[in-house]
Amino acid sequence: MGKKDASSVKLPVDQHRKQIGKQDYKKTKPALRATRLKAEAKRSAPGIRDILLIIVAVLLFLLGVYAFFYLNLSTELDLDVDMD
Repeated sequence: MGKKDASSVKLPVDQHRKQIGKQDYKKTKPALRATRLKAEAKRSAPGIRDILLIIVAVLLFLLGVYAFFYLNLSTELDLDVDMD
């Protein structure tokens, strides 16, 4: 007797999902297609964070190369001054 009562009562989550499904059918096909394409574009687009990380990595690399050449040239200049 308890099993019959338990099976007839639906969970609120299931009812909510069913309502969402009914509302989704009310949309036209072009609207659904546009929504799907927009979601796919958002997933596949590189984020701002990724772009910033790439820019910072390139700048750090250039800074390292600049520092390397600066230190090498500055030590050569110091040696020339000491020899005079």
